[in-house]
Amino acid sequence: MSTNHQVLLEVDGLRKYFPIQKGFLRRTVAHIKAVDNVSLQIQRGEVLGVVGESGCGKTTLGRCLVRVYEPTGGQAILHTDSQDLTLDDLNGEQMRLFRRSVQMIFQDPFASLNPRMNVLETVGEPLRVNGIAKGRELEERVSQVIQQVGLRVEHLRRYPHSFSGGQRQRIGIARALVVHPKLVIADEPVSALDVSIQAQILNLLKDLQERQELTYLFVSHNMAVIRYISDRIAVMYAGKLVELGPKQTLLRHPKHPYTELLLAAVPRTIDRQQRIITAGEPPDLARLPSGCVFRTRCKYAQARCAEEEPQLQELESGHFVSCHFAADLSLGGVVPRVQSFAA
Repeated sequence: MSTNHQVLLEVDGLRKYFPIQKGFLRRTVAHIKAVDNVSLQIQRGEVLGVVGESGCGKTTLGRCLVRVYEPTGGQAILHTDSQDLTLDDLNGEQMRLFRRSVQMIFQDPFASLNPRMNVLETVGEPLRVNGIAKGRELEERVSQVIQQVGLRVEHLRRYPHSFSGGQRQRIGIARALVVHPKLVIADEPVSALDVSIQAQILNLLKDLQERQELTYLFVSHNMAVIRYISDRIAVMYAGKLVELGPKQTLLRHPKHPYTELLLAAVPRTIDRQQRIITAGEPPDLARLPSGCVFRTRCKYAQARCAEEEPQLQELESGHFVSCHFAADLSLGGVVPRVQSFAA
């Protein structure tokens, strides 16, 4: 357990395997290793961005931490003001405290809302279920948070179908924040929105973070979005954490070949002549290659990569990399420029 009071969440060796079952008796013949031995810490008040291709396990990681999925193994500890909560061993009262402390913003702003519940019922449900407020007090608290996310009190009696995609996502944000959580797990909260609305929602999330002293685990496949909102960045590939570090360090001086590949795919970060084209597809999570999971697509791979799995190592203060040759590689990063959402 960490003795650092700035650490809000500790994750140690987290794993989530989904069984593959076949036959009449539904025998388990293999497992999909969606999250495999991930360890990290989230500091109070920071935004930790988790980035990677579709299927890399970043959404599954977030859902395990919010207990939508039960982890297969490993441990996660949430340090609240009153006590430390071990996520795989919560009694009834601890579970209620955990639900109030950790909330999630889902990717699809329409599918995550009940079409038969109006805004007041949707946003007020966490208050009612957790026994925090009811009646007039509940409506007042919902009205307050609705206005904080940019909607109006007149919207309280309306249903999801009458709102735009951006407005629906604001409702989802209000539902997550109404119980004043310490940690918000945002699962691709802007991927279903057009670019202009994405910028509005990202700016709203940053403003709410400052005003309410929130901590975010922000999941996205879009490196430009991660670059804009994050303080630190965690890069995942095939269920594994391959690089973790401060934003500017990781963007300008990446040490894992997969991070270099992601950065090269972001428009206007490097010259077109320097674009990196990597052959192959992400591996089957039920049949991962031996050794390094990225070696089949890595132009720097050597014989050792097929024989030995690299471990996450700290190359410099706060910068962790899972690559045998990270210290020797000189990889292309992002050219420093004025930060903007479009960059």
